[in-house]
Amino acid sequence: MIANLVALAAEEEQNPLIPAGPELLVGTIAFAIVFFFFWKKLLPNINKVLEERRAAIEGGIEEADAMKVEAQSVLEQYKAQLAEARHEAARLRQEAQEQGATLIADMRAEGQRQREEIIAAGHSQLEVDRKAASQALRQDVGKLATDLAGKLVGESLEDHARQSRVIDRFLDELEEKAEATR
Repeated sequence: MIANLVALAAEEEQNPLIPAGPELLVGTIAFAIVFFFFWKKLLPNINKVLEERRAAIEGGIEEADAMKVEAQSVLEQYKAQLAEARHEAARLRQEAQEQGATLIADMRAEGQRQREEIIAAGHSQLEVDRKAASQALRQDVGKLATDLAGKLVGESLEDHARQSRVIDRFLDELEEKAEATR
């Protein structure tokens, strides 16, 4: 069997790398038909699809860049609004503190004014009460002095004018002694 293969190989003097003439002609015509079909039909469609992909990719990149710029702009606006909101909050907080301090000062002033009114009313009431007590005491002391003087003298001192003069003179002397001892 090997001998048969060697004999067949010896009969063929032709190079296996170079095909025979008719085989070469059929191969060239088939290659031309396939090449023409690719060149006329497939190649334009492939180029069209590649161009559409390139345009889509470039459009996508441009759209992504535009969205990135827009996002950056929105981020800057957000940061500006946030900073403005923080500034406004700080301003409102400061304003509230100032209003609170003003309110406290107003309340203290109002409390001080009311305290002074109460003290003044108390002093005036004390003065009125002191004068009323002094007048009542004057009358009581005068009546007691008149009764005592009447008992000492042995006659009635019921004369009202005389009684008033004696009482006033007695009380004035008491007040002068009280002021002198102070």
